[in-house]
Amino acid sequence: MRYKLTFAVGLAVGYVLGTRAGRERYEQLKKSARQVAQNPAVRNTAETAAQQGRQYAGKAYHAVSEKVGERMPESMAGRVRSLKERSAHNGRGDEWGTSNT
Repeated sequence: MRYKLTFAVGLAVGYVLGTRAGRERYEQLKKSARQVAQNPAVRNTAETAAQQGRQYAGKAYHAVSEKVGERMPESMAGRVRSLKERSAHNGRGDEWGTSNT
């Protein structure tokens, strides 16, 4: 009950502060966020982080599949094998449709 009350109070305070700031402040924040997102340094950093994340995910995928492969149920092992084969034959993206750029 205490958490529900805290949430309701927080919601009310946020609503009041949001309405006092008004539409102008919202548009100003939106414009600032867009400028930051379009900054080349921010875009390069985000792409580098995404690339490193894909590399680490690939390494973790292979390490886990090698260690757990014999102990998982056959239905799951077949799925892992098919994903592994697909990623080996299809170098342009992973099973989620993301590119490796």
